[in-house]
Amino acid sequence: MKLSDLGDRICILGPSNSGKSTLADAIARKRGLEPVHLDLLHHLPNTDWEPRPKAEFIALHDAAIAGERWVMDGNYSICMPQRFRRATGVILLDISIPASLLRYFRRTLFQKNRRGALEGGRDSVKWDMIHHIAVTTPKNRRRYQAMFEELDLPKLQLSSVAAIKRCFRQWNLAR
Repeated sequence: MKLSDLGDRICILGPSNSGKSTLADAIARKRGLEPVHLDLLHHLPNTDWEPRPKAEFIALHDAAIAGERWVMDGNYSICMPQRFRRATGVILLDISIPASLLRYFRRTLFQKNRRGALEGGRDSVKWDMIHHIAVTTPKNRRRYQAMFEELDLPKLQLSSVAAIKRCFRQWNLAR
């Protein structure tokens, strides 16, 4: 599949720490799309990942999807129906739990500047996030796979870190 086949409004879904933000930024630079990181809309800046009020997050999400050219990374199933109605293409990252955990520890312990980082926030190892990746992700994975299969949009599933790296090479994306 060519990157252009996904259109000008691309959703990137997948488990935490699967590379959604990195891929979104690379696609945004390559295609001239607005990168939208849902984690940044969902959480208040200058906090330790404190969520916004639900209505405020939904309003920010809906304003972002009203644009004509964007690549949006994140799940937040409460907003998926309206996001999918606006999307022209979807990418599902489906990497393994061990790979997600490794990426989580690497980013929180060693990366100072990363894609999708919360303004004024700090990344640190948190038990809640480890639990989310190890326990919640497998349940979500089945749900997201079912949603993905039902979508009548151009779509691409990348089921390993190696597949994501191949995609970067095929589309000539810069990290």
